Amino acid sequence: MKYVVLVSHGEFANGLKDALSMLAGKRDDVLSAGLQNGKSADEFALYFNQVIECVSNEDEVILLGDLIGGSPLTTAMNVLTGKGLMDKTVVLGGMNLPLALTTVLMKDTFDNDVLVEQVLQEAHSALKEFKIIADEEDDI
Repeated sequence: MKYVVLVSHGEFANGLKDALSMLAGKRDDVLSAGLQNGKSADEFALYFNQVIECVSNEDEVILLGDLIGGSPLTTAMNVLTGKGLMDKTVVLGGMNLPLALTTVLMKDTFDNDVLVEQVLQEAHSALKEFKIIADEEDDI
């Protein structure tokens, strides 16, 4: 199986998983873990290890983190390395809902290189400024 694993500071990963279930349905291939305020990286590593218990050496992982270089992402990578899974893992930072949704919906369609290209393109194109322009006729 190819798992999408979300990691973040606080509840962001868990909230994103909840939003994904609204859009893509409840899925057993999406896992999430957040580093709670006041917890150490070592405590997060123990918790993350429990979250990914179902992932075996035959599985692949797409690891999405909120910040490149942040404790949740680097700790998750260390745990995956310790389990011998990093050679079967794709890591992306700066996750947002369009990136995560595209990943979940397309992960089994494309090989990892094409998937990364598609996912990053979708995440980038989703970032736009939203402006409301008043119609002069509405003021009458």
